[in-house]
Amino acid sequence: MLGKIIGIDDNTVIIKLNIELDKFQNIINNHVIMEEPERRYIGEIIDIKDGIGYISLLGEMVNEEFVFGVIKKPSFAATVKLISKERIPLIIGLPNYQENKDLVIGESAIYDGVKVGVNVNQFFSNHFAIFGSTGSGKSCSVARILQNLFEKRSSIAYRSSIFIFDAYGEYHSAFNRLHDIAPEISFKSYTTNTKFSETEIIKIPLWLLDTDDIAILLNAEKPSQLPIIEQALKLVTIFGREEEIVIKHKNDIIARAILDILASGRPPAQIRDQVFSVLTTYNTKELNLETPIYQPGYTRPLKQCLLIDAAGKIREMELLTSFMQTFLNDDLELKMPDGTFKYELKDLKDAFDFALIAEGVLKSDKVYDDANVLKVRLHSLVNSDYAVYFDVKDYISREQYIRSLLTSYEGRKAQIINFNINYVDDRFAKIITKVYSKLLFNYAKDMEKRATLPFHIILEEAHRYVQNDNDVSLLGYNIFDRITKEGRKYGVLLGLISQRPGELSETCLSQCSNFLIFKMLHPLDVEYIQKMVPNITNEVVKRLRILQPGTCIAFGNAFKIPVLIKLQMPNPAPASNSCDISGVWFIERRSA
Repeated sequence: MLGKIIGIDDNTVIIKLNIELDKFQNIINNHVIMEEPERRYIGEIIDIKDGIGYISLLGEMVNEEFVFGVIKKPSFAATVKLISKERIPLIIGLPNYQENKDLVIGESAIYDGVKVGVNVNQFFSNHFAIFGSTGSGKSCSVARILQNLFEKRSSIAYRSSIFIFDAYGEYHSAFNRLHDIAPEISFKSYTTNTKFSETEIIKIPLWLLDTDDIAILLNAEKPSQLPIIEQALKLVTIFGREEEIVIKHKNDIIARAILDILASGRPPAQIRDQVFSVLTTYNTKELNLETPIYQPGYTRPLKQCLLIDAAGKIREMELLTSFMQTFLNDDLELKMPDGTFKYELKDLKDAFDFALIAEGVLKSDKVYDDANVLKVRLHSLVNSDYAVYFDVKDYISREQYIRSLLTSYEGRKAQIINFNINYVDDRFAKIITKVYSKLLFNYAKDMEKRATLPFHIILEEAHRYVQNDNDVSLLGYNIFDRITKEGRKYGVLLGLISQRPGELSETCLSQCSNFLIFKMLHPLDVEYIQKMVPNITNEVVKRLRILQPGTCIAFGNAFKIPVLIKLQMPNPAPASNSCDISGVWFIERRSA
């Protein structure tokens, strides 16, 4: 017997030890069983001082199964014993391991040789988070867990679909040879490195994006900017189609804008300059500054009708008004694009230019300024290196596009799809993660039989993308918040990997059910975890600063109790090693 119970303080049982501690290995963090005739309680030794042991109550053994939590406290007559190593798996391990239902994560850091794992459903049907300081083992843990998942001998997770957004391009080396170990498994990789020919470049079909996506793409900041984006998307439905329809719409928009200017009551010189500006920037072969205007007896180009006479007036104001009215067409109706036809960035740019006129922005400096910011950003994107990520040659539907992501180069189902986003800046990387996450969420939400094709979205350096940003005030929602709140029922699950949990969206973090926390040093992050993560105890928090690399504290729905796990190094490992300073610095001195 380990000792006798002499006190119970809240959730801590205090015992007077009756063993010679110098004859035992360190028993702190070992588990004990407190037995009564009808109940058996399980606890963990958390401290020993002056022959007194302090045991944190964890749960009870009921019919040889561990149940977390206690309703009653043990009596002072209960016998206290260390649990035998054979029974430890009942509490922290996989006592009835089934290959098609369970997953080994690592080994206990306390009990040698005891494997620690999870029920696949309890872990992967919930959002999870992996936190830790730089070098603590986060990337290696992700690689090891997924390698364990796909290296099973008789059960193949063939229909799994795991999308990794790889902030540093680390995971290609960890997964690109999985097929050699399990021939049924395929790894597919996309990159933002336009100079790396061995991997397919990320390509996003622009026509699969909606108003919200374009708002994120252009970094819109105000809800008032959304109407101009919607108008541009409506106009893009006519670009790239039959020229006659395009011209009719363009003529109608230009004519309405010029009619607004002519009726504005502004000084004639200002009216003339604005009409010149519009027709210089926006014109068609039928409506431009050189368009002939016919009158009985003579013909002259439109620009001559804008001349100001000696009295300071535009003499042909009425003629210009009548001429512009001939281009109006009330039968034209624009609808939002539905993803059934292809258009390019240049088409969107042209549509945006015309949308500025269609919205009458020339009448309001404030509206013009808000809209012009988006126009400038779109023009910059069209002329930037990032335009290549939207250069999709052939039309593809949303269904076909998602299926193409899930299909390996050999035509099989791909289980891991890795997006290397290391070669773009953080702002554009966030756009990529949000756009893809929204595409996957909408696809899963629209499936006839929901949750029949689960998607797992793993975000490395998640604090860069899953933030408390302005999406809620702009769009009414944040896609990551929505996924964490609604995704489980559709089979869309997030995995957040971060060294700065304090910068993550509070909503997303609060919806995570399983946690693997490696060494954490930053006091604000430790405090944030303690505040936001459910059921995290002071004992767990105390351990976070002294964990060895590759060792984590795991807890949540998939774990019976918080458990200390030592993960094996993945083989092969991700390319996450620190810079080898001594190897770079030093050379052998040549002898004289």
